[in-house]
Amino acid sequence: MGRGTGGRTPRPRGSALPYLLVTPAVLALCLALGYPLVRQLVLSFQEFGLAQQFGRPPEWVGLANYRELLTDGYLWRVTARTVVFCLVNAVVTMLLGVGLALVMRAMSTPVRLLTQTGLLFAWAMPVVASLTVWQWLFDTQYGVVNHVLTALGGDFEGHGWLLHPLSFFFVATVVVVWMSVPFVAFTVYAALTQLSEELVEAAEIDGASPAQRLRHVVLPSIRPVLLVVGLLQIIWDLRVFTQIFILQEAGGSASDTNLLGTYIYRLGIGGGDFGTSAAVAVFMLALTVVLTAPYVRAMLRQERSAA
Repeated sequence: MGRGTGGRTPRPRGSALPYLLVTPAVLALCLALGYPLVRQLVLSFQEFGLAQQFGRPPEWVGLANYRELLTDGYLWRVTARTVVFCLVNAVVTMLLGVGLALVMRAMSTPVRLLTQTGLLFAWAMPVVASLTVWQWLFDTQYGVVNHVLTALGGDFEGHGWLLHPLSFFFVATVVVVWMSVPFVAFTVYAALTQLSEELVEAAEIDGASPAQRLRHVVLPSIRPVLLVVGLLQIIWDLRVFTQIFILQEAGGSASDTNLLGTYIYRLGIGGGDFGTSAAVAVFMLALTVVLTAPYVRAMLRQERSAA
């Protein structure tokens, strides 16, 4: 009988069983994600339009699609618009979500349950259904928003929110943030429930103010969760599509309000230029890697410091 094993034979360190167990999942993941990515990359080096959909072989054009895009000023305007929209939405969502999670921590149980139920309904509502409601709220003639602002003394009677790019993106930001805040609030609140009350009480006894406790005790304790949520938020806000597309169809100018997601759709599905559309998609993937790299590095540093 082996010493200290309780009568069980220890498993050899070099056992291949764990790798065999995860192999099917890894293969399925590679097939589901790898094939579309490779197909898109190959398509970006080809001329693939409406003729190719009817059987004509695609023509290999190499880097021509990328050269055309990099010299296209409209792509850079759309990219700058996308990055600004993404960062503004991510920052506002994180601030509101974290603030709401902190407030829920101080609520009584009935009030907190009521708040969480409302957040859950907002989060679970289908995107198209919620956008229908928001379109009515900001409607030019019958919208509640125009009526309230006019009653408060503003000149908003008949104001078209979707006709001007700045007000269009204000409405889009309201919709995107409203749908994203519940996820951040629930996740951060779950992290706050694991926070040691003794640690917070010790800081309070030492004379730390509420702001100091938040900055030096609470936020550092939940930093890993904040990094993960912030990373996901940037990815989601960068590839936002449905909200922008539906608002464009409701009256917004597509050329003045396109983000990368809608630009890819209008190039491919709308314009039939699938090769250029695939090149923009690859460009968007590279942009996502660049924007999320600082978060990934911070998460790796966090893991190394905790090890």
